[in-house]
This record gives sequence, structure tokens and C-alpha cells, in this order.
Amino acid sequence: MTAGHPGRHSWTFLTNHAHVLLAVARSPDARVADIAAEVGVTPRAALSILRDLEEAGYLVRSRRGRRTHYEIRPHQHFRHPSTAQHEVDGLLRLLGR
Repeated sequence: MTAGHPGRHSWTFLTNHAHVLLAVARSPDARVADIAAEVGVTPRAALSILRDLEEAGYLVRSRRGRRTHYEIRPHQHFRHPSTAQHEVDGLLRLLGR
């Protein structure tokens, strides 16, 4: 825990990108504001992360009426060289549902 912030930690094992991907896996029709609240970032940051994930091919965004639906693309590999041989599907199975 960090000084002045009881219950808050100075770092986590997963990035905000991973947390957003996990939030989408749990709720593909969630609003950006709901994803942001779950992850603990601003809606603007969540939207930026969603765009990053879409541009990198980890998810596909589509419209369903007035809502946005996110679909995770299976079998995408981690980006870091030390874990690039693994697919994000393993992380989603472990923590996503």
C-alpha cells in the first residue's frame, strides 16, 4: 500500500489494457463508462485503450442498435517478446469469466 492511500497499491501485475480486455470478455456490451469504472480509469482512457486493442487486432467493435458490442478475437498473441508465444486466450480463461 502506498503512503496516503490506504488500500491502494503503487503497481499491479496487469496493465490497464489487460484489465479493459478482461472487462470486455466479461461483458461485451458494456458501456465505455462502465468499463472505465470497473478498471479504475477515466472514460476517455478506456476509450483510448479500446481503440488500441481494436487497432492491434485483439477485438472487433460493432454497433447493435444504439449500443456498441465488442468481440474478442481468439488466438491473438501477447505483444511482449518474452510472452509472445502465448495467446491471450489463456489469460481470458484464467481471469476473464
